[in-house]
Amino acid sequence: MSYPYDSEVRAAVPYAPPLDLTDIAAARALLVEAAAGLPPFRPEAGVELTHLRGSGAEGDPPVDLYILRPTGGTARPLPVLLWFHGGGFVLGDARESLPFLDAAVRQTGAVCVSLQYRLAPEATFPAPLDEGLAALNWLTDHAEQLGVDLDRIAVGGQSAGAAYAAGLALRVRDEGGPGIVFQLLDIPVTDDRIATQSAAEYTDTLVWHRNNAELSWKAYLGDGGDPISPYAAPARAEELAGLPPAFVTVNQFDPLRDEGIEYARRLAHANVPTELHLYAGTFHGSSGIAVTAQVSQRQNADLIAALYRALSTATPVNGKRN
Repeated sequence: MSYPYDSEVRAAVPYAPPLDLTDIAAARALLVEAAAGLPPFRPEAGVELTHLRGSGAEGDPPVDLYILRPTGGTARPLPVLLWFHGGGFVLGDARESLPFLDAAVRQTGAVCVSLQYRLAPEATFPAPLDEGLAALNWLTDHAEQLGVDLDRIAVGGQSAGAAYAAGLALRVRDEGGPGIVFQLLDIPVTDDRIATQSAAEYTDTLVWHRNNAELSWKAYLGDGGDPISPYAAPARAEELAGLPPAFVTVNQFDPLRDEGIEYARRLAHANVPTELHLYAGTFHGSSGIAVTAQVSQRQNADLIAALYRALSTATPVNGKRN
């Protein structure tokens, strides 16, 4: 491994978890052990955290929602972001995203909701995406109670979480549902075919590499059959027109880099307002590991700034109100 990482990012290399999805239980235990050494999350001043359970899809259990919002009342409904955490479909926890979402609440004034979806391989496609749609419907059904604006709903996620966000935007466009005004796609997983140049080259990169990508898709799709649904792998969608505007980030030394770039390119060619940022010297998920590196701070700040811009001048482009 001899990649020219950003110097500040390189300093965090010893703290990057050596994830290996050949043993998912061991990978989960590794992350639980790492999280045990961190102080418990507490929202910053001006932000409050609520843990609620919303109605799941028909026949499914309730969905767990961690809701961060500005403290105090407001004269008008607030925009809302439904967020999906990362973890290659098989790892992670909704609470891991709370520090980033806390900053987003403080800087945008939006309500941010982190969904605890079920993980693969115990729950394969479409179960987690069904939970995402159930969470979206629950938020809109309880908009008045939550004080959220039905005309300013965004979806977003990191890595596999961005696959859920992009898949949900496609599904709402095609099937109807609450209107979505924006997609915030941070280092997205989009393509189960894993056929890009970056996927071929980056077989030993930190945190994520080709073998993990292959194993994660196998766990998520299960015996999903052929053809693979574009709601599972958004790159398989034949038509991207009519989707909400998107902000896409990619890391330089990441097997997922090129599929993120290609998805952004296709969105732009479909006349979807799209912004793409590639961060030099970074690896997959480095913004959450090398958190003090300037490039990490810039990546997270860019995501929040894009969310603020989108929710400040939002117009629904798909879906319908329940």
